[in-house]
Amino acid sequence: KIRAMNDQLSALELRIDQLLGHFAQVRDENRDLRLRVANLESENRRLQEKIDAAAERVEGLIEGLPAA
Repeated sequence: KIRAMNDQLSALELRIDQLLGHFAQVRDENRDLRLRVANLESENRRLQEKIDAAAERVEGLIEGLPAA
């Protein structure tokens, strides 16, 4: 009976260690994904600013065209 309990406790300990390892892996992946999202959002803002500037230049060129 005691051996069976020890076996169950060992199995439980192994399972807890596996879960802790999985948790750490998911936590690290989540951190990396959050960083990637932040970088992509920053790049998106930068590109939107370039698009806006280009649109303003095009509008300026169109306004400078002679009327047809």
